[in-house]
Amino acid sequence: VQLQAYGGGLVQAGGSLRVSCAASERTFSSYAIGWFRQAPGKEREFVAAINWNGSTYFADSTKGRFTFSRDNAKNTVFLQMNTLKPEDTAVYYCAAAPWGRNLFTGRVRFWGQGTQVTVSS
Repeated sequence: VQLQAYGGGLVQAGGSLRVSCAASERTFSSYAIGWFRQAPGKEREFVAAINWNGSTYFADSTKGRFTFSRDNAKNTVFLQMNTLKPEDTAVYYCAAAPWGRNLFTGRVRFWGQGTQVTVSS
């Protein structure tokens, strides 16, 4: 299972960024993709997840601000982050796992490398 996260950057509060997670074809068709983030000095937390059938699940902190899209031809999932806040600053990681509680709680076997998202106030 190979996952590659990219697309982070620096944005002002209220702005938008899109992070992407590219996976192998087998991973993309077999697993759900979840996003997690970890800020300095804090534990890793769940952000959002999308299943292979398009079902989505968002943390309360991101619901209404973050959305998903996917490019099946490129085996890539996009997390669009809008109305960003300084507290969204973190390293964002994507992960692959079967849909369900284990994914939502971070009990995941397959992780991509992180991408830094920084929101300035």
